[in-house]
Parts: sequence; C-alpha cells; structure tokens
Amino acid sequence: MTRFTVLLLALLLWTFQTQAAELAASVDRSRLSSGETVELTLESTDVTQFGKPDLAPLEPLFEVRGTRQVNQLNTLSGENRATTRWIVTLLPRQNGSVVIPSLQLGELQSQPITLQVVESDTPDNPNKRAPVFIDASLDQTSVYVQAQAILTLRIYHSVSLYDDSSLPPLQIPDARIEQLGDSRTYEKDIDGQRHGVIEMRYAIYPQHSGELIIPAQVFNAALVDAQPAQDATQVPKSGMQMPVTSTELLLTVKAKPITYPADAPWLPARSLSLSESWSPEPDHTQVGDSLTRSLTVTAEGLSSTQLPPLPGTDVGGLRRYPDQPVLGNQNSERGLVGSREDREALVPTRTGAIELPTVDVVWWNTFEDHLEHSSLPARTLHVAANPSLVVDTQAGASPIDAGVDNGALWRWKLSTLILACTTLLGFGLWWRGRWQPAVARAAQTGPSPRTVLDDLKRACQANDSHATRQALDAWARQQPETLADMAARFVPLSDALDGLNGALYSETGQYWQGDELWRAIKAIPMAERVQDPVGDSGLPPLYPK
Repeated sequence: MTRFTVLLLALLLWTFQTQAAELAASVDRSRLSSGETVELTLESTDVTQFGKPDLAPLEPLFEVRGTRQVNQLNTLSGENRATTRWIVTLLPRQNGSVVIPSLQLGELQSQPITLQVVESDTPDNPNKRAPVFIDASLDQTSVYVQAQAILTLRIYHSVSLYDDSSLPPLQIPDARIEQLGDSRTYEKDIDGQRHGVIEMRYAIYPQHSGELIIPAQVFNAALVDAQPAQDATQVPKSGMQMPVTSTELLLTVKAKPITYPADAPWLPARSLSLSESWSPEPDHTQVGDSLTRSLTVTAEGLSSTQLPPLPGTDVGGLRRYPDQPVLGNQNSERGLVGSREDREALVPTRTGAIELPTVDVVWWNTFEDHLEHSSLPARTLHVAANPSLVVDTQAGASPIDAGVDNGALWRWKLSTLILACTTLLGFGLWWRGRWQPAVARAAQTGPSPRTVLDDLKRACQANDSHATRQALDAWARQQPETLADMAARFVPLSDALDGLNGALYSETGQYWQGDELWRAIKAIPMAERVQDPVGDSGLPPLYPK
C-alpha cells in the first residue's frame, strides 16, 4: 500500500510539472494574404530545456525567413520567473487553410495553429514600383449609421526607413474613430520584390447618414537608402523626406431602419450576446443574504461606450444596491468587441418565491441585416427563513425588521432621547449667555477712576498698544456699560478700537498711534459717561465754566 502511494504521488508530481512547463505557441494574426509573412512566437518557462525548438516540421508548408530569441526574467509575488521566447518569421508556401504543426523542444510540445491564407489583395496602385507607397481600404463600402466600418492603412516600402517616419492621426468629420491595437509590421512579396509592410487598422463609426468621405492620408517617409534605378538622378537620396499619399475613399452610411423599435437604443452589431452570473449561486437563499448578480452584454462591432445599461432587478421582496458598470474593449480580426457588465447586490426581505423578469435586449444584426432579440429567461428565487433572525414581532413587520432585538432597540431610543435633551439644554444655556455682558461688573475694589484714566492716557501717548489694551480693560470695568455697548453708540470709539485690535494682531503694531483712541475716550457724550472721573473726586472743577 505504501509503495502504491509513493508511485501515485510521483505520477501526480510528474503530471503537475508537465502541465506547468509547456511550449506555448501564438501568432500575430491568423488571417493573411498570399505573399505576406506571419510571426510565430514560441514561449517556454522551463529553465531546464536548452537549445531551440525543432523547426524542421515547418519546411513543407512555410519558408522560414528569420528566427530570434528573447530571454526575460520577471519577478511575480517575490518569485523569479524566467521565460524564453523564439520569434519565427514564416512565409506560407500555399493558400487556403494552412496548419502550423506541433513543434518540439526537448520533451515539450506546442499546439498546432491554423492559418487562413487568402489570395493577395495587393491594390493595383500605379505607385507600387515606388520605393514607398501607401494603400487604404475599407472592409465594406456601406454601413448603417453608428455601425462599424474598418479602415486598413498599409504602407509598403522596398527600402529601409528611419524611425522618424510619421503618419498623422486619422481625423474624419462626423465620425468617431477607435484605433484597433498598435501598428503591425511584416513582409510581403510583390512581383518578386520583398517589401516591408506597416499596417494600421481603425474602427470608424459614422454619426450621420449619407455619404462619408474618408480623406487621403499622407505618410512622411524618411528613407535610409534608395531603390536602384537606371537614371541615377531619379534615385532618392538617403535621409530625404518622401511624402506618400493614399487615395480618398467613399463610405455610404444608411439610416436606422424604419422597422427598428423607436423606444429601444440603436444597437447595430455583427453579433450580440447576454450572460448572467451569481455570487454566490442563489440555490439556497435565506432572508437577509447578500447576492451579487452580474449581467454582461458583449457586442461585436460596437464599443463599450455604445452599450446601454441593462435593466435592474427592481422587484418586490428584494432590496437592490447597484454597482458601477465595468466597461471593456477587445480587438479582433473583425474589429472591436465591446462589453458592459452591470453588477448589483440583491438582499431578500421576505420568504417565498420571488420572480425575476426576463432580460431582453433589442439589436440590429448588421451581418444578416435584420432585427434580433437577445434575452435571458425569467427565473424564480426561492427564499427560506433565516433562523438567525428573530421572527416573533408584530404582525405585518418584515422579516428583516423582525430580527432586530427589542432590548437593543429600547436602549437606542433611550440614548437618543438623552442626547436630544442635553442638546436642547446646551442650546438654552448658549442663548442665555448671548445676552449676558462680556465682562461681569463688580464693585469697585481696585484703583480709583482718576488713576485708571491717567494710566490709559499715558499708554495712549506712549503709543504702546499692549499697555493701552490693559489700561482700557481696567477703565471699562469701572463703567456702567460694557466697552462693546459704548462702541456701538459712539462711532469714533468703534473706529479707534478697530485700529487698536488691528495693531495687536498684526505685524504693524509697532506703528500704532494712540492719539485717536484717547480723543475718542475723552469725547464720549456725557449722557453715556455716567461715572465721570472728575465728578467722582468730590472736588469742584479747577476752571468752572
């Protein structure tokens, strides 16, 4: 038994290592024209394998134009991972369905890949004998409004180009443009001469019906060397700028069909599908459980921004909490594939059967040119009672509310009442304090009014803002009114106090002059100066009027 267990573990370990280490094969595109090259990438993560893959099985169907090896060392989650890539440039020897056979590297084998090689669609360009020329083509000449048309720009060059060769961004009025991935480079034989090809693809979405003109595109080529010619004077010089121009294209844009529903969003797509997923699966759902429902629409020929939101699950017995949609775009051989995922959390609030309605999306099939519906069937959620929730509550209360502990609810109500009472009490004390004087009046126990007034005068004449403030407070405490009340009745005193406060709380306090404040104190009307310093002395004035 022990020996059998050891053999089984060894077999499992060998199987795991075989699956972990593989020779992955991929191509830059699976559809190409005759005479064009394709890049085959072989990738291995097995560091114990040395040498290079055996390319002999390729010889009957392909011409191997070149091979290069790329070694990489990546760090993922603190672990180093070494990968080795072999990039093989292949030229198919025949048209039709061509299979790249399984290749071997030691004990590793790659999966076969099928290519579709069609007849050459090289345009009859009058400039194709030039060292550089550009070709523009559309996948179709007529599309519906806001549907996808694919523009392909191919730049052919029989001479080497500098990296500063440039093509301005594509701009088309009354159309939205999406570039389909990065530019691709490969080779193509034209009349027995090898040309490098730079290919760029764009998805064009016309916004108005009628005729849409795709303007000619200008490629500024910087030549490295020249194409041989009989007349040496016509040979371009190395490094010269050579602008090449494509032809102007016309695209017919059809209006939305009359048979399309007027209240439905316009969705012209080659194909459209709906899918649904749950987390967790709603097989054993109880009241109060949280379920996440994801509805995903995927459309070939539309971008994710063109897809409308899917209808939410707005039914009785379910609380709904929608999430932000997840938008995504993918590039394919036939253009853009847009997707939109709408997620929402659903919480059952009652037991029993809850019916979820059918989800239906109306769209126009641009491939077969007719109206279609994609839908998800209706389903029923069977919600059971949750034993963890308390159910002995008043009749008519929902199960969610029934689970609330009554004792805890009473404590919350009591604490809320106490908080409200203390808040009202604090507000009443604040309101009462607003009408109390800022400085409490007390019986005079300090210096005499004459002394306090003299101190205030000396501080003002000395232009000492801090000493003046202290003397002013002492003088104000001996007055029947507060300083604020006197300032409110006598504007010069208010202005002088503003100047004093500005000097106390700014960097310009050293330049403050106290003459204005002293004049304001002396000029307070007699009706407001109830306690006159001179009269308090009990002596008659020296100079009676």
